[in-house]
Amino acid sequence: MSLKEKHIYIIGSKGIPAKYGGFETFVDELTKRKINEKIKYHVACLSEDNTDTFLHNGAECFNIKKMNIGPANAIMYDVHALKYSINEIEKKGYKDAIIYILACRIGPFIRKYKRKAKKLGITIMVNPDGHEWLRAKWSAPVRKYWKISEGLMVKHADLLICDSKTIEAYIQKDYAKYQPETTYIAYGADLTPSSLKDDDQKVINWYKDKGIKSNEYYLVVGRFVPENNYETMVREFMASKSKKDFVLITNVEQNKFFEDLKVKTNFETDKRIKFVGTVYDQELLKKIREDAFAYFHGHEVGGTNPSLIEALGSTHLNLLLDVGFNREVAEVGALYWKKDKGQLASAIENVESGEIDTTSYGQKAKKRVTQAFSWDFIVNEYEMRFSKS
Repeated sequence: MSLKEKHIYIIGSKGIPAKYGGFETFVDELTKRKINEKIKYHVACLSEDNTDTFLHNGAECFNIKKMNIGPANAIMYDVHALKYSINEIEKKGYKDAIIYILACRIGPFIRKYKRKAKKLGITIMVNPDGHEWLRAKWSAPVRKYWKISEGLMVKHADLLICDSKTIEAYIQKDYAKYQPETTYIAYGADLTPSSLKDDDQKVINWYKDKGIKSNEYYLVVGRFVPENNYETMVREFMASKSKKDFVLITNVEQNKFFEDLKVKTNFETDKRIKFVGTVYDQELLKKIREDAFAYFHGHEVGGTNPSLIEALGSTHLNLLLDVGFNREVAEVGALYWKKDKGQLASAIENVESGEIDTTSYGQKAKKRVTQAFSWDFIVNEYEMRFSKS
C-alpha cells in the first residue's frame, strides 16, 4: 500500500450500482468519475443476504446484511457499516482515512464510534441531507428522533458537507453552540441529452400508451409525499384553463396520501391529470423531461433536490415553488409560484397566453446547471476536499 493513498469509506446510501435515489446516484457518479488515482473508495451496500465484497467503478463495496426490524433497519444498517469501516481501517493500518456518513440517522450512537475513530486518526464527515425531521410521512416520535439525531451528528462530525447553502446556514445558526465546521458542495446532474430520438419506438410507445403528446404536457417527477405539494399543484392545474395535460411520474401504489388526494381534489374527473407511474429507464425519463412543455417543482423540505437539477438541465421551462432551496439552485433560470390560491393557476395561464416571455428561461437554467451542478465539477470539488483532510 502506498502511504499516499487516501481511503474514503462511504456509508448511508443503499449502495451501488445505483437503483434507488439521490444518495445512491451520488455515490455511483463519485466513484465512476474519479480523477485522483490516490483516492480509494469503499462503499457500504445494503444486502438481503450477502456479506461478500465486490468491485464496482473501481470501488471496494462491502455488503451489510439487512435486518428485518422495521423502521430501525436503516439505523442499524448505518451503525453496522460504521463499525465495519472503523475495524477495517484499524486492521489494514490505513492512515488519515475518512468516513463519510450520508444523512443523520445514527446520532445517538455516534459518540462511541467517534472516540475510536479519533484514536485511529479517522476524519468523520457528514452530509446532513435536508430537514428530515419536518417530513410529514414520519410520526411525531420519529420526527423527534430525527431532530435529536441530527444535533448529535452535527456535534460529533469533524466536517459537515452540505449540498445546499440554505442547509449550511441552518446548521450554523441552529447548532451554533457546537461551532460546526461546514462546507458547501452541491449535488450534481447528468447533463447529456437523451440518446432517444422522436422516432424511437420506445418513445412512441410510451406516449401512445399514456395518451400524451410531445410538448403538450406539464411534468413533475418525484416522491409522492405531502411536503412535495402535489395537492397544491393538482388543485391549481385543475383551476387553470390549460388544454395541456399534467403528467405525474411518481410512486402511488398502495399510498394513503394518493387515496386522500382523490377525495380532496376529485382529480379523477379531470382527464388532463395523468398519474403514469414510475419510469426507471433513465434515457426515456430524460426524453420525457426534454419533451415537456414545462416542469413543476413543489418540494419545500430538504436541500438541493436531484430531480430539480435534472429538470433545469433538460426542460425548456420550470415553474418552482418559491422557497429558499429552489431559488438557490435555479436563480434566474425559472419562474416561481407561492402556495396561495390562484398563484400557480395564474402562472400557467400567463405562460400559455404569451404574457410572459419564456424563451430565455431554458437557456439560463441550462447555463446555471452546467456551471454549478455538472457531475464532473462536483466530483472535482469532493476530491479536493478529501485530499485536504
